Amino acid sequence: MPKYVIEREIPGAGKLTADQLKSISQTSCGVLSKMGTQIQWLQSYVTGDKIYCVYIAPNEEIVREHAKQGGFPANSVNEVAAIIDPTTAE
Repeated sequence: MPKYVIEREIPGAGKLTADQLKSISQTSCGVLSKMGTQIQWLQSYVTGDKIYCVYIAPNEEIVREHAKQGGFPANSVNEVAAIIDPTTAE
C-alpha cells in the first residue's frame, strides 16, 4: 500500500505542549478508528511551524478525508516514491 508524507502548516507547532500534542494525537486516532483499517498513521515530525506526518493509505483522497474529519490542515500530500538511508550507498 502506498506511503504518504503530509505537510501540515501549523504556526507555532514546535511550541505545542506535551498535552496539546497528546490531544491532537487522540483526535487523529479517533478519526482513524472510525475510518477503518485502510489508513494507518506511522509517525509525525514536529518542526517550528509545520508537522510532517507519515501515513500508509490506498490513495491521497483518504488521507485528505482524514485531515478534513480531524480538522487538520493537509497543505501538501505526497506519495513516497522511494526510501533511502545510509545503507543505500553500500
